[in-house]
Amino acid sequence: MKKKHHHEHHLQLRVSELGQLFNSMDPTPFLNKDLDREAEAFIETWAAEFPSDSLLRITIHLEHLPTEGDPSTIMVEAIHNYFDHKAGLARSELKRLLREGRISLLIGIGFVTLCLVAADVIGQLSASAVVGIARESLMIVGWVAMWRPLQIFLYDWWPILRSIRVYKAISHAHVRVVQSK
Repeated sequence: MKKKHHHEHHLQLRVSELGQLFNSMDPTPFLNKDLDREAEAFIETWAAEFPSDSLLRITIHLEHLPTEGDPSTIMVEAIHNYFDHKAGLARSELKRLLREGRISLLIGIGFVTLCLVAADVIGQLSASAVVGIARESLMIVGWVAMWRPLQIFLYDWWPILRSIRVYKAISHAHVRVVQSK
């Protein structure tokens, strides 16, 4: 069996102090704290550029080391926990979307069936132009009802799955903090 080749990608972040990477409005401790929205978006955008099987490395260059705790341990756990949590939220969103798709599909199939049967019945009544228009309108309305389930199953789930893969890759990234001037 051939082993997958993983590419390694490295992100360098430069900050004055660790607090800059966290949401200042979140009162929880570092390990459960939300990342700053700009830092989060920057990391996500960077990671999204690479295949999901890539090895990600994040080096945080810190001007002022904290007086308590190992900054590498704090950041490893904070980044891993945060993006693992985001992956879980995205998985829940994907499950919800697919459930909505299944329900929409059942409703759509039922409705399109009803419309096609009604169009067939109307078509047997008469061959007038008004009946023909009504028959064609019912067929179109029935098929339009299938739009939402088809959109979900053909297109809407891909971006969520991609986000899950990006979040999981970041949640397994090698993170380290180094002092820098």
